[in-house]
Amino acid sequence: MTEPSTFARLCARLDHAMFIVTAREGAQRDGCLVGFATQCSIDPPRFLACLSVRNRTWRLARASDAVLVHAVPADAPDLARLFGGQTGDEVDKLARCAWRDRPGGLPLLDRATSWFAGRILERIPLGDHVGVLLEPFAVNDGGELALSSRRLGHVEPGHAP
Repeated sequence: MTEPSTFARLCARLDHAMFIVTAREGAQRDGCLVGFATQCSIDPPRFLACLSVRNRTWRLARASDAVLVHAVPADAPDLARLFGGQTGDEVDKLARCAWRDRPGGLPLLDRATSWFAGRILERIPLGDHVGVLLEPFAVNDGGELALSSRRLGHVEPGHAP
């Protein structure tokens, strides 16, 4: 194995909130752990969530007009590992946790009380990820702290690298 680049080492030390994005296309639903995400505008409100091009959730989101972004609660690393360490190509992740439909059929995870649904305004190719630029249209602030990447630690991706 080669030595990680200086940039990769720097990024590995950064601490940021972890999210789970859920999507729906027709009767198919899935979700994935997202570590590359940020608010990118205050007025108008905008958020950028980056989805791996290898991920089933991306395949659903590219045909959808909206996704649901959940802040992973600080006390739910198991939820983050489920959505980050399993692939929807092999495992029905939603069958392994409590969730319900939101208007539009987007899966809402019961344990994540801070979330927003966002209309997809743009899909931006970003290398091995695609950024979905979102306009929030429904929001719930449950008040809990979000799980950080450093607290979660490394999760081996569920899809092939």
